[in-house]
Amino acid sequence: MVMSDRQDIIMNFGAAPSIDDVTTIVRGVLNSLPDELEEACEDLEIDIQDFPDEMTEIDQNLNDPYELLCLYKSAKEVSPGVEKKAADGNDLLIVYRRPVLDYWCESGDEFGLVVRQVVIEEIAGQQDFSDDEIDEMVSRHHQGVL
Repeated sequence: MVMSDRQDIIMNFGAAPSIDDVTTIVRGVLNSLPDELEEACEDLEIDIQDFPDEMTEIDQNLNDPYELLCLYKSAKEVSPGVEKKAADGNDLLIVYRRPVLDYWCESGDEFGLVVRQVVIEEIAGQQDFSDDEIDEMVSRHHQGVL
């Protein structure tokens, strides 16, 4: 049997999920986003890093690098609050693996669900959805209503 589309499915982990594991999960989440978010993510690039870099820590006023799980960077934003008139790239979603792993351990939820929640909350927050709308999207997504 030849499959044209290959999907990697990660069921459980004997060791902490690697950057490649997290990348696979984030891609799966992006391929099954709630309808309200699909258009905003058409050209979204992803990057998985262990921790935020020093400049991001300063920009986000972090006291601890574990505070930031995920960050949506708009291609038209030069720095926080300062936008340029013409975008010269795609928006970027950065997922910080180690803080997500820490959150996962605290939550007790399945790792894929944690990543899904983090990604939906960050993208929806960037798109100015209300907290109630975001909670509904996450809840709907957790229930398998994609």
